[in-house]
Amino acid sequence: MTFFLILVIAAIVLGFIGVLVEGLFYLLIIGIAVFVAALVYFGLHLRRSGRRRPLR
Repeated sequence: MTFFLILVIAAIVLGFIGVLVEGLFYLLIIGIAVFVAALVYFGLHLRRSGRRRPLR
C-alpha cells in the first residue's frame, strides 16, 4: 500500500511540474504514465490478496 501511495504522490508532483513549468510538458506525460502504473499495481495487488483461503 505504501508503494502505491508513493507512486501516486510522484505522479501528482510530476504532473504539476509538467503543467506549471514551460517546456516540461513531457513530465506531465510521465506523471500520467506513473499514475496508470500505480492503478495497475493496485489492481493486481487487490486481485492477489482476494484469493486467500479462510482458516479452519
